[in-house]
Amino acid sequence: MDILQIVGLGLSVTFLTLILKQRNPVFALVVSLIAGVFILLMMIDQIRLVMEMLKNMAQTAHLNNVYVATILKIIGIAYISEFGAQIAKDAGQSSMAGKIELAGKLIILVMAIPILTAIVETVMNLMPQVGGG
Repeated sequence: MDILQIVGLGLSVTFLTLILKQRNPVFALVVSLIAGVFILLMMIDQIRLVMEMLKNMAQTAHLNNVYVATILKIIGIAYISEFGAQIAKDAGQSSMAGKIELAGKLIILVMAIPILTAIVETVMNLMPQVGGG
């Protein structure tokens, strides 16, 4: 999808929601939400391309598929939580946006712990053992 089309749609919806917000703020939020989802749908092919490239690189490097899948999930969680937080901010709910962002960060942390554990174990195995004697 051409970036000019996406920016054009985004700016058009921005101006439309500014006008609608004066008369019907709820409808303005719905229009903004629909446009955001539509833009994400326009990007599906690009997202799929990036995922395929990452999977190919992981296969070439002989990486464990579990780690690659976890990293892709983490990236997805980051984008989804950011999208949700932005919608909350658009609705004037900065406090809720902060909670959405915090939840996303905590879920990412929980998902990253097994990868961090594997990295620490690998580093510990590579380090020479110090003899006590």
